[in-house]
Amino acid sequence: MAKQSMEIIAKVLEESAKLVEEQVDAQLSKLNEMDEDDLERLKEKRLEALKKAHKQKQEWLSKGHGEYREIPSEKDFFSEVKESKNVVCHFYRNSTFRCRILDKHLAILAKKHLETKFIKLNADKAPFLTERLRIKVIPTLALLTDGKTKDYVVGFTDLGNTDEFPTEMLEWRLGCADVINYSGNLREPPTVTQRSGKKFTAVQKKTIRGRGYDSDSDSGDD
Repeated sequence: MAKQSMEIIAKVLEESAKLVEEQVDAQLSKLNEMDEDDLERLKEKRLEALKKAHKQKQEWLSKGHGEYREIPSEKDFFSEVKESKNVVCHFYRNSTFRCRILDKHLAILAKKHLETKFIKLNADKAPFLTERLRIKVIPTLALLTDGKTKDYVVGFTDLGNTDEFPTEMLEWRLGCADVINYSGNLREPPTVTQRSGKKFTAVQKKTIRGRGYDSDSDSGDD
């Protein structure tokens, strides 16, 4: 039985290698058929794409992307959100330990995902916003696209209900909300089995607008 299994595996590997080889040969054949004008056009397209990507990166950096920073007041919140397509805003309190845990992860993700602006705002200095967005649990992440709040990460519930969740877990959760360019598998989080032993299920995408959000908790801290 073992010998038969090994033979099947060897055959599959052989067929896979043959398929890859054929794909490589096809690509090389295309290149060989190109004349100098075709190659020059290909080079120009690549150069143009690089220039466009560089310009986009510089634009993001000029708007405060690439770093996780605090904004002084809720007035600043509206201007920050208005100028960027995707924004993650952490509503925090100095007295809440879990806010410092989020700070660590958000600082890492801000550098990795330049396409998104990462900011934080002291909830005590933003009574109007916290009331308008119905933020009752601290920490809460408000996830915004095109100036509208589309989703929330409330406490650590979506992150496995543990203080020791990895940065990849938060990255996955933001990917589920489409506020970052996530390249992984959205069907399940990086860490599927949590301490409780329960299976962690994927978060359903949802659209929440301002006062349409209801929290299950009446607590100010989480």
